[in-house]
Amino acid sequence: MTRHYLDSLDRKILKLIGENARIPFLEVARECEVSGAAIHQRIQKLTSLGVLKGSGFVIDPEKIGYETCAYVELYLKDPSTFDDVVEKLRQIPEVTECHFTTGGCDLFIKLYAKNNHHMLNIIHDQLQPLGLSRSETIVSLNVAIDRQLPIPSEEDATDDDDDESEDEMADKTEEGVGDDL
Repeated sequence: MTRHYLDSLDRKILKLIGENARIPFLEVARECEVSGAAIHQRIQKLTSLGVLKGSGFVIDPEKIGYETCAYVELYLKDPSTFDDVVEKLRQIPEVTECHFTTGGCDLFIKLYAKNNHHMLNIIHDQLQPLGLSRSETIVSLNVAIDRQLPIPSEEDATDDDDDESEDEMADKTEEGVGDDL
């Protein structure tokens, strides 16, 4: 994955919209002391680079009847079926995340169910037929922390790049996200 250089304006924009995704661009512009058009262009560029992913609303699963959140470790009988299993998992609307991880399991998924009985049906009727040798389910009782990652400071960004030369850093600055706007 490519890491993109973020200048101070990019960081400030990301901090503001990370705290409130519904903040108007003009308010972001005022906070950043630039034009609304500059904010619009920066957000478009951050989106096209993949730094920003989407801008949709977050639906509270409990408010729409999904009271059980579970994480399930999936162990495949035949690891060569990985891609096929992932495609089949995409067809199960209650599965909201699927990760290929290190460790013993082949896949790690997050799913929501209306209740424990519904979760049992999902596991037995939809997950087990995928060719699992076994699965382990962990039910989440409560979310203790739910937050965005902090936007790295300029110093943090350069700390990770200690082995880069000053010329390479200058190239990044010249090709930075916001420097051509």
